[in-house]
Amino acid sequence: MNTVRSDLAAVRAAQAARLDAQRPAAVERQRKRGRWTVREVVDVLVDAQSFVEYGGLAQPATEGMTGAADGLVMGTGRIGGQPADVVLYDYTVYAGTQSAINHMKMTRMFEHALRFRLPLVCWLDGGGARPHDMLLAARGKTPTFVVFARLSGWVPTIGVVPGVAFAGQANLAGLCDFLIGVRGSALGLAGPPLVEAALGVKYSPQEIGAAEVHEASGVYDIVADDDAHAVALAQRYLAYFGPAQACTAARDQSVLRDLVPENSRQSYDVRTVIDILADEDSVLELKPAFGGCVVTALMRLGGRSVGVIANQPLVLAGAIDSDGSVKAARFASICDAFDIPLLLLCDTPGLMVGPDAEKTGLVRHSARLLTAIANATVPLLTVVLRKAYGLGYYIMGSQPLDPAILLAWPSAEYGGMGLEGAVNIIYRRELDAMTDPDERARLHARLTAELKEEHSAVIAGSRFTYDDVIDPAHTRELLLRTLESLPPPAPRTTRKRLVEPF
Repeated sequence: MNTVRSDLAAVRAAQAARLDAQRPAAVERQRKRGRWTVREVVDVLVDAQSFVEYGGLAQPATEGMTGAADGLVMGTGRIGGQPADVVLYDYTVYAGTQSAINHMKMTRMFEHALRFRLPLVCWLDGGGARPHDMLLAARGKTPTFVVFARLSGWVPTIGVVPGVAFAGQANLAGLCDFLIGVRGSALGLAGPPLVEAALGVKYSPQEIGAAEVHEASGVYDIVADDDAHAVALAQRYLAYFGPAQACTAARDQSVLRDLVPENSRQSYDVRTVIDILADEDSVLELKPAFGGCVVTALMRLGGRSVGVIANQPLVLAGAIDSDGSVKAARFASICDAFDIPLLLLCDTPGLMVGPDAEKTGLVRHSARLLTAIANATVPLLTVVLRKAYGLGYYIMGSQPLDPAILLAWPSAEYGGMGLEGAVNIIYRRELDAMTDPDERARLHARLTAELKEEHSAVIAGSRFTYDDVIDPAHTRELLLRTLESLPPPAPRTTRKRLVEPF
């Protein structure tokens, strides 16, 4: 008869106690919240039989307090075949609060990710610091957030806010490259008790920072329907930073020939262009509810990851405003940091103009976008779909940025500024001389048409403004050939660049 030594039996009992099977009350509390347990998240997020837990036997430092893994489940594993580190706050343990011990655990995992260059996924569900632990039991420095900030540009960092994330959890959320909020979640730098103490007003978590607020402000990159959707999004995002995948089918490219309206005043959805160019079902748009004049998305071309920055004619006619600049600049820095080529789809009348635009600091924000793209070392692939005017075009992959390929569609219109505005300046005397408004309008229309003809795609191509003017249906194939002709990025031993938090 085999007997188990008492010391081994004690270890087995302690290991079992942290699992869901022996925590039915905790599991039930999560069910009432409509949330998965963190153990269930790990089972779905991480590839089967790949998770190695760190610090699973940790307990609170405060005497008399107990809690499974001290409210933080973490370890290493594979996600879609890629090695990764994961850190998950357990809301069933003191509302997922941060403690002296679980801060030590977090720091350990963040340092592990930094040392071994492993992507990091954080499940951020908790109410900030645990005062009776952090204030009374904590000793020494707490480098957690500093170490996490130093991961910027070294490894992809992904955050998920499934329920509530206040104070420290919110700080971590803000440091992530990619942040997913679950519908119904709440995020804020201070939770209800601290807000009440500071402002004297009682707010619910939703009133402080509902998912819709952070979706509109661009803090959340994507809002998920539920925990399962959030996990799937985290897995999908991380896959773009792994090896190339087998090429899936592509849609009928001939549709592109008639997608851009002949009337330049008519709009269209540039998302359709992206979907047609990309491998089927490979597009992941980021921040769709923020900075709508620009679309930013990850996609695959022939199985290879590519980042897309595209002007959106449906919003401001594609003019680039401050929010669009901030959104696109940060996206460009992420792609460049991790060697993902950038595809720039240009259809812009330029930067947004007027006093309202200036009040938003557009001068600085547009400069940030230009700086991000001008300093990127990844290949730039530019396709001018229609309007390519002024500084907007200059930023969106023009010749001075030295793109690997600069293509234009037959619908492309080129100009140092909007051509209708240029007519007002060039022919001011002639127009001012017209006293009849109808005759003036006819003259303006004729002069504009003539100027557009002089700046048409073929004429601009004849002046070598573009590398080529092409049949839109050939765009995907030419982009694929260009990517295949470029050398792979050299192995990195240093960080290329930081990824700004916003």
